[in-house]
Amino acid sequence: MKSAKKHAVSQSSSLAIVEANPPENKKVVPIDAPIVSSYNDRIRPLLDTVDRLRNLNVMKEGIQLPTIVVVGDQSSGKSSVLESLAGISLPRGQGICTRVPLVMRLQKSSSPEPEIWLEYGDKVVHTDEEHIAEAICAATDVIAGSGKGVSDAPLTLHVKKAGVPDITMVDLPGITRVPVNGQPENIYEQISAMIMKYIEPQESIILNVLSATVDFTTCESIRMSRQVDKTGERTLAVVTKADMSPEGLLHKVTADDVSIGLGYVCVRNRIGEETYQEARMQEELLFRTHPMLSLIDEDIVGIPVLAQKLMHIQATMIARCLPEIVRKINMKMENAVLELNKLPMVMASTGEALMTLMDIITSAKESLLKILIQGDFYEFPDEPKMHSTARLAEMLSQFSDTLQAKPEDVVTEFLMDEIKILDECKCVGLPNFIPRSAFLAILSEHVDVIHMKPVEFIRKIWDYIEGVLISVLSKYSENFPQIQSSIKRAGRSLITKTKEQAVNRVTEMVEMEKLTDYTCNPDYMKTWTEKTAMQQNFIHAVLNDVKEPEKFSLAGFGEVKISHLRKYHAHLLQQAFDMKMRITSYWTIVLRRIVDNLALYLQFSVKNLVNTQFQKEIVAEMVDPRGGGGVERMMEESPSVASKREKLKKSVKLLKESKDVVAAIVDQTSGFGDR
Repeated sequence: MKSAKKHAVSQSSSLAIVEANPPENKKVVPIDAPIVSSYNDRIRPLLDTVDRLRNLNVMKEGIQLPTIVVVGDQSSGKSSVLESLAGISLPRGQGICTRVPLVMRLQKSSSPEPEIWLEYGDKVVHTDEEHIAEAICAATDVIAGSGKGVSDAPLTLHVKKAGVPDITMVDLPGITRVPVNGQPENIYEQISAMIMKYIEPQESIILNVLSATVDFTTCESIRMSRQVDKTGERTLAVVTKADMSPEGLLHKVTADDVSIGLGYVCVRNRIGEETYQEARMQEELLFRTHPMLSLIDEDIVGIPVLAQKLMHIQATMIARCLPEIVRKINMKMENAVLELNKLPMVMASTGEALMTLMDIITSAKESLLKILIQGDFYEFPDEPKMHSTARLAEMLSQFSDTLQAKPEDVVTEFLMDEIKILDECKCVGLPNFIPRSAFLAILSEHVDVIHMKPVEFIRKIWDYIEGVLISVLSKYSENFPQIQSSIKRAGRSLITKTKEQAVNRVTEMVEMEKLTDYTCNPDYMKTWTEKTAMQQNFIHAVLNDVKEPEKFSLAGFGEVKISHLRKYHAHLLQQAFDMKMRITSYWTIVLRRIVDNLALYLQFSVKNLVNTQFQKEIVAEMVDPRGGGGVERMMEESPSVASKREKLKKSVKLLKESKDVVAAIVDQTSGFGDR
């Protein structure tokens, strides 16, 4: 044990430290920070690789990198631990010293002159070792305000100097539950959310700073880290202020009541005006001679041990994460390249623009052919409104049912419309002939009642088709937002013309039914014969039945009132009954004929639209300068597409460079974590 202790003393004593604020009479020499003493050439390539990836800013592509995240309750000594590891001075004071995520990026430099600067937002502020703390406070005030509030906007501290390793650590605000004057009431929630954001990624190494003066089980930082790292496999605990509370510390770090998977390291931080070298010497002396602290295993005490553990843990985490980082880089690069290739090419001539326009219109035409005519909805499996043949069939069936439905009960008494028409159409002639003008008059009345229904139906149909056509045009022109409005306008113009033609054609169909009474459908004679078979019985019930019934049961009409007909002559009643049966038999055929004609015309006009009119009309309107000059506008890449193209190019370049960075190191790291 003693020899081991002597080795620790020798190791500690041989450490070279950079003094942050050396006395004026002392000569300042560049000395390595403690973490460098445990630097291992075998893991240097790993750290270099991650730092290069960080320099490339690969994290903005959603790829997390292994990072040491320092968390702890307020005033637990977090910043002091970072100072000891890096050999620089950070802000100190009462309350929350760290109010923003402080990303410390240490980079080894061959230059004897250190380079230190801060980055936040788009600002870069250069400073020096003597003024680091002041510069950090000033930058923090800019980011989080001059009060005591916090912000999750990061502040990055770059330190490039001799003897400093390439390593990145993040210091987060200390956890506080009770707001102090000037802090928002939800300060705890803000800090908690910030901490969880940084420690949740599986690539994060949680450096949980605990004060020896408190019960570890009550620490809020422990509770948070256990939420995201239940087994503690990526959590290392640093116990500060060992000299202030040595009683029971050995039991705390050996009992491990809070499941710290990576173990504990007990440290003594720099006090007052101590130099870093003096602080390390006092730390070594404390753990070697103190009656209680000397019982703690030397493998878990001291800043040098902490440095060595951190280096090994980070290297192991990097080796473990690299394969997944490679996989994510490859996947994201493939997706970015695929998305970039989907963007429209930048056109340099009118000819290229016209060819591209023709490709858009041809593709849209083929899509409409499948959707509107062939019933193929493979392109839009989850959009029922685009399954057009089914929707058109449904609309036609609904129209047919509505058109042929029996009209609501009308107050007009049975046969009275026919009697009035016959009375107005009578002429000098034989009494047993029904005037043809009377039949056409009653037929015209029937047509007038329903004449708007077919027109409304055809308008509804073309409104629906317009929606389908615009959806298809939008899909195939989505990469050319500069012409989308023009091509949609051309599509709507085409549908407007077609709809107007369709309305005129349907109006003609309906009006033709008024002109003459004709059908070759044998159902007319069959139905009329069946209905007129009851004529004699009906007339007898009206005029000759001694019981004078109020109603008569008539097939197809149900119970009809007949008492009001007794004042009319049998001859007129026979004519009215006959015309009623004729118009009823014929009207069924008329309605079906309208539905049939509409169905045939719909099929014809849709095919004509897709096969003939669509391409011709759209192209004509798009190339017409009066219509907005669609072809010329295609040569003008829209700002949104140009921005997207540039962003994707940058992503592909970044990811390719990142892929090259990790490619050389992956094979070297296989099995590193098992060593």
